[in-house]
Amino acid sequence: MRKTDKKIDNQICKALTDVCENALEQFTGFEWLTHLVNYSNFPKSLKVVCVFDTNENLARFLASNDSQNINIVIQKKLLGINVHISDMAKHIAFDTEENCDLKDNSDWGVRLNRL
Repeated sequence: MRKTDKKIDNQICKALTDVCENALEQFTGFEWLTHLVNYSNFPKSLKVVCVFDTNENLARFLASNDSQNINIVIQKKLLGINVHISDMAKHIAFDTEENCDLKDNSDWGVRLNRL
């Protein structure tokens, strides 16, 4: 990773940490989030993965306006660090610990590599 990529990655981590801390308080079942990126194709390659505990809690979240709200919050945080993404919804994935346990033997490394 180049020095400039590392700097951007640190800024993204900080911005998404703020999103995560708020989401933990606001959304039932929300557990954590992470990001994946290929800096040779940045920002088009940026993917934010939001993880919930169960499929039931994720389904409730997706059925509400909360999923749209988290898209907006993530986009605003990224804009604050000059990362411009026009359609944030295409860059956000939702998953659950339950699915990872069932399908990938609790191995998030394997699971995230498929995204």
